Amino acid sequence: MKMIVAYIKPFKLDDVKLAVGEAGAQGITVMEVKGFGRQKGHTELYRGSEYHTDFIPKVKVEMVVAESAVQKVIAAITSSARTGKIGDGKIFVLPVESATRIRTGESGEDVL
Repeated sequence: MKMIVAYIKPFKLDDVKLAVGEAGAQGITVMEVKGFGRQKGHTELYRGSEYHTDFIPKVKVEMVVAESAVQKVIAAITSSARTGKIGDGKIFVLPVESATRIRTGESGEDVL
């Protein structure tokens, strides 16, 4: 099993949710987060004055999938979250050693 963590632009969440569902992800967890990457924030103009925003709003999407579905889910996130502009986001894949469903005690890929 693998955990896929993606940081995307907030307005792309609905597209990503639909795409990963079609790609085989059974469930996702979503969090509103703020951060910056290479661009180190951005400058905006508000009522005639310029100000610098260090942290850009993003959405963090997490899901655990079977190893066989990882590439399909990554492709779904990439195609649905891409705008072609700076700040489209990142995807990270982490190993999951074990998983247990609390209600039934099931473990392994059965919990997915």
